[in-house]
Amino acid sequence: MDEPSPKPILEIRNITKNFGGLTALNDVSFDLHPGEILGVIGPNGAGKTTLFDVITGRYRPSGGKVFHKGEDITGLKPHQIVQKGISRSFQLEVLFKNLSVFKHLVMSRHLHTQVGFWGSFFRTPGNRKEEEATEAEALELMRFVGLEVQGDRLGGNLSHGYQKSLGIAMALGPAPEILLLDEPLSALSPKRVTDILDLIRAIRDKGVTVMVIEHNMGALFRICDRVVVLSVGEKIAEGLPEEIKHNQRVIEAYLGGAVRA
Repeated sequence: MDEPSPKPILEIRNITKNFGGLTALNDVSFDLHPGEILGVIGPNGAGKTTLFDVITGRYRPSGGKVFHKGEDITGLKPHQIVQKGISRSFQLEVLFKNLSVFKHLVMSRHLHTQVGFWGSFFRTPGNRKEEEATEAEALELMRFVGLEVQGDRLGGNLSHGYQKSLGIAMALGPAPEILLLDEPLSALSPKRVTDILDLIRAIRDKGVTVMVIEHNMGALFRICDRVVVLSVGEKIAEGLPEEIKHNQRVIEAYLGGAVRA
């Protein structure tokens, strides 16, 4: 007898987002299941990043709900979403050009501690112990993403590939249970693409559920368990990577009339 499927860790229900007269998302619904890697793809302007912005509290939806483990989290502030265990990276990594890699990761870990970023400047015996633990965790995070030899380098001096790794590491800093990655493979060499794919698998193997926006479908399909496809703000397909590859609506969304021609 088959075991029942686990309950979704994240439920997207009928999400709509309007910007004036423009509808960026229209009635989008799907589930994210614990322990999976879910890909979100679609042509430019499909609404993928807007979807992440709604999930993580940057935008409040015009309609619909977001549920985390059954709890309605629609409209919470971004820091409240992080406290729920949901973190994200960005297409353009948010880096402090004059801050070292190590300091970036210490700062990101403070989101998960009682000390807090400003509290770290007041070296009382109570918070010094936690500060030492935070620094140790930052070092481990640096090793995990392959930045251990880059710790003293300034964020602004990193190559594009290492900036991508740092962006992922910072999103992991708050110790999330759900990680949203926005185009982690963009403009990377084939070697760095393979490295990031291996890193995403390793993140999932540590028990973190992952949702990935990506244009490099060939690479994304190598790691995804399922794929959701958006086009002009609407969900047009959902399924296994092999199903999505041969879905006629998806092909036409990317290639338009060329398919019929």
